[in-house]
Amino acid sequence: MSELIKNRYDFALLFDVTDGNPNGDPDAGNLPRVDAETGMGLITDVCLKRKVRNFIQIIKGSEKPYDIFIKEKAILNHLIDESHEQEEVKNKEKTGDKTDAARKWMCSKYFDIRTFGAVLSTGKNAGQVRGPVQFTFGRSIDPIVALEHSITRMAVATEAEAEKQGGDNRTMGRKFTVPYGLYLSKGFVSPYLAAQTGFNDDDLSLFWEALINMFDQDHSAARGMMSTRKLIVFKHSTALGNAPAYKLFDSVKVEKKDKTKPARAYEDYSVTIDMAHIPQGVEVIEMS
Repeated sequence: MSELIKNRYDFALLFDVTDGNPNGDPDAGNLPRVDAETGMGLITDVCLKRKVRNFIQIIKGSEKPYDIFIKEKAILNHLIDESHEQEEVKNKEKTGDKTDAARKWMCSKYFDIRTFGAVLSTGKNAGQVRGPVQFTFGRSIDPIVALEHSITRMAVATEAEAEKQGGDNRTMGRKFTVPYGLYLSKGFVSPYLAAQTGFNDDDLSLFWEALINMFDQDHSAARGMMSTRKLIVFKHSTALGNAPAYKLFDSVKVEKKDKTKPARAYEDYSVTIDMAHIPQGVEVIEMS
């Protein structure tokens, strides 16, 4: 059995979008999310976690210990109630012991619970889980521009629409895209919280694999071309860590090569790591 992780990790994920909507805002007519003050594009941590979950579900299926708790059409209370039907939970006499046993069973079955955490107190109580892996929002390196496109469908949904158009049978619509945007999301892995959920070395390796490949399994007409460009992992030699996360992230420099024109490709940027400012005891691992 794989061992629990013993080191703290911080990571920087660089990914981009070309002619797509990376994360629409339902409160703004599905426009790409944007920081209203700076014009920088945003992608929520929830969106990124969804893509990780989808990747794990594709390659591992629904079998324990890689099942996914938050998945499409799931009724979460039914899944929580299932934990209380297990012998190791039913055998506990005290309510607190039952809750702890149910939480441990849920962590052992669901990859996303032991990775990201979950609230498991909405049905039969299985407590709450703080996940060892967390993301920040993804934020674009430069301001983005959201383009609006009118589109036409050569069909209608109802006979009434067809009669109204005299048989022309066209439906107008629109979609929004970002011509190009390079985004940076930062993340953290805590060995202390991993000890509580059972998050181990195999889970961590699978998580890195998901970050590198998740966009290749998530293509759609709306999202255009999205790709992970670089994953920079900072591995600390201790569980507590050898440096504050912000110092490590500050060592990652992403700069546009030609500031006089808008970027339209990853090659328009340079990505460097200032190794002189990496503290002793921190290993830098580049993946892409």
